[in-house]
Amino acid sequence: MPSDPLVAQHVLEFPGGYTRTTGPVIGRFLSELRARRLVGVRTAEGRVLVPPLEYDPATGEAVTGEYVEVGPAGTVTTWAWVDEPLPGHPLDRPFAWALIRLDGADTDLVHALDPGNPKALRQGMRVWPVWREQPKGHITDLSHFVPEVTQIVSDVRAEYRLQAGGALRVFLEGVERGVLLGGRCERCAKVYVPYRAACPECGSALPDTFEVPDTGTITTFAINNLPDPRAPQVPFVSAYILLDGTDIPMIALVGDVPAHEVRQGMRVRAVWVPESERTASMANIRWFAPTGEPDVELS
Repeated sequence: MPSDPLVAQHVLEFPGGYTRTTGPVIGRFLSELRARRLVGVRTAEGRVLVPPLEYDPATGEAVTGEYVEVGPAGTVTTWAWVDEPLPGHPLDRPFAWALIRLDGADTDLVHALDPGNPKALRQGMRVWPVWREQPKGHITDLSHFVPEVTQIVSDVRAEYRLQAGGALRVFLEGVERGVLLGGRCERCAKVYVPYRAACPECGSALPDTFEVPDTGTITTFAINNLPDPRAPQVPFVSAYILLDGTDIPMIALVGDVPAHEVRQGMRVRAVWVPESERTASMANIRWFAPTGEPDVELS
């Protein structure tokens, strides 16, 4: 009957550290890393090897001894994703081992790449090095690579003051009093609200204003699911409302009714803020609410 195999565990360890000489080529490469520079060596055929080697791997000939500064940026040629880093890995978070062709080099350097998201990885990605704060002449002086900056997020805020003049000022002064002002084109016989100084259809000047009702009919609408400080709730409805006696609909919010119950042809009336709170602004109308009248059949 077979016996269990004999197993002996061996550990090879150098507690004080294993010292080895680097040679002139790798020594130069590591010394340049300590100075936060990346260099390669030129071969007799003119190719630049990174990391530098003492012999050209393609021909076996000795390199020329001409060192060439490369990078610091480069291009990713391929990669392998590491989802769970091991204790000896350069990063303590998911990263990629990548082959990076540094600018000016003809061979690829293997190093860690932190794209932030594996879906961001792609062939041809431009990357830049991240250096350690205290370099000491080791490959780890180059901590890792990160993607080139291609976009930034900036807070944008613009303040401006709109001064109403002409027809708009006349209309807003009416709104402050709690009335809606329109104008009738004598040539086209159409009534426009808000009031404007000229007919948008024929260009004729509009005469004096007159009050129009604050009741109307919804001609079309949209249900919105994104918050809006002016809206009564989410979802809310914005609608085109044809005020009674007018020919052009105006856009406004619809409230006091569930969004799914709003419909074309619904009769609505303006809901005004209290007179003491009114200013020369369309905010005087909170929204339009159903009147309870029968729907209007739209042509």
